[in-house]
Amino acid sequence: MLHELRVENLLLLERAELRLAPGLNVLTGETGAGKTLLAQALDLLLGGKARAGVVRGGAAEAYVEGVFALPEGLPRPEILPDGAEELALARRVWPDGRTRAYVCGRSATAADLRELGGQVLAFYGQHEHRKLMLSAAQLDLVDAHCGAGQARLRENMAAAHAQTRHAQARLDEVQELAGARDRELDLLAFELGEIEAAAPDPEETDALVSERDRLRHLRTLREAALSAVAAVAPDGDGGATDLLAQGAGQLAGAGTIDSALAPLASRLEAVRYEAEELGRELRGYLAELEAQEGAEGEGSGRLEAVEERLALLARLERKHGGTMADVLAYAERCRVRIQELDQAEVALEVAERELADARDEMGAVAAKLTQSRQRAGKQLAVAVRERLGELAMPEAQFEVSVGERPDGCGPRGQDVVEFSISANPGVAVAPLKDVASGGELSRVMLALLSVAHGSPQTSPDADGPLLVFDEIDAGIGGHTARAVGEHLRQLAQGRQILCITHLPQVAALAQRHFTIAKDTQTVPATTAVQALSGEAIVSELVRMLGSGEGDRAANQHARQLLKLAA
Repeated sequence: MLHELRVENLLLLERAELRLAPGLNVLTGETGAGKTLLAQALDLLLGGKARAGVVRGGAAEAYVEGVFALPEGLPRPEILPDGAEELALARRVWPDGRTRAYVCGRSATAADLRELGGQVLAFYGQHEHRKLMLSAAQLDLVDAHCGAGQARLRENMAAAHAQTRHAQARLDEVQELAGARDRELDLLAFELGEIEAAAPDPEETDALVSERDRLRHLRTLREAALSAVAAVAPDGDGGATDLLAQGAGQLAGAGTIDSALAPLASRLEAVRYEAEELGRELRGYLAELEAQEGAEGEGSGRLEAVEERLALLARLERKHGGTMADVLAYAERCRVRIQELDQAEVALEVAERELADARDEMGAVAAKLTQSRQRAGKQLAVAVRERLGELAMPEAQFEVSVGERPDGCGPRGQDVVEFSISANPGVAVAPLKDVASGGELSRVMLALLSVAHGSPQTSPDADGPLLVFDEIDAGIGGHTARAVGEHLRQLAQGRQILCITHLPQVAALAQRHFTIAKDTQTVPATTAVQALSGEAIVSELVRMLGSGEGDRAANQHARQLLKLAA
């Protein structure tokens, strides 16, 4: 229940503090005084979007705060401070449209308010009865009457429907694949064959480029090698090896005279051996070059082969990604795809079987939903007829029909629900949306809400959600208004209700009465909310009856209403 509601600078409302009592609380006021301001304030606490211009002119911000009893089983209890004994929801709104939400003084999000506010507050606007025209809303009401297990069935239904859609999409994909299978197989086989015939190696290109450069410059390489051989170890005398041998021999002889020359002679001898080895390797290199020149005619045959190989590899790289790694990866994808296509027939059979299984599961869950809805629909119709009898519609007939959706099974099942009513004896029932007047719709809504919220609690401090009715009694009056008021008071037993009303018959039954009035003498105009008691309640009822304070008959009528309510 709501302990306290504080509103500051919301539209015309400069400041208001409401302390609601258990049971029925009413808010009254002249048309245009701003009764719906409190409904807007509560909507902000429920995480609703702040409309433009909601901040009172000249004010820096608007602020709404509600302090509720802490309900049991609150979702996400970690959002509350340790030891919290009540739930404080708040919303701050700035003129530029920015908002900030708070839970127990801590920053939160609008989604947090929606989640937590839904546990402590149920809001029914003055046009809520229009939702009764919608088949989807009627289906929800029947499901709510089915019991706790219906929510799980609906979850299963949504999951089964999603699985069926997925299975159908998979079957469509497999069928489409089968139609283009042959064409795709031919293309994949050609491209894979092209790559496999080339048998590319990721390291091959670098080796081929090196070989191509060598073949292109055979003459230059031979001349360089010949020059080096002539310098190091020519066929005749006079090369570096001969000179090194002579020098090493002379140093070795001199080393017998001066021992300091011995190590130098050894080093020179080592250089001579290295030069001889270098000469042999250069001659071997020359022999290879000469062999290539002799066999290939200056190496042109091998060069052409290398050039062709490099061109082939470059073409594959351009075609399949840009690098040899991309070419090899594409080849692997081709193999996988060919395997998939080869198994297309098997995949088609599997997809058809999976779709059939998914439809069977969906049908089974839908059948359970239908059974529970048919059973609950009969029970709901009986309960609503009883409530309508209490709401001055004793002859009303109310029926709930559960039919089959014309477009097949959906995420909420295979059913379409329709409420039908006959307000007068001898008149056949017809769909609610076609025959019900505004007053009748209001009473049907109230009857449904009464059934939906179940039996009243025995404790006046029950922790059920605050029920807020914003002129749900619109379109009715007279004895019917009295019946609606009695019904609201019965519904308020053991719970808390705030009813924004224009009916004195309803207001007279309240445990606590608030009024809202506009002061047009100020600029900008302001509204104020005041809790009434004693003679102030009588005066407000007289105003609601359409009379002035000096009207003795209206005054007597107001007192009679309060006496009947006692």
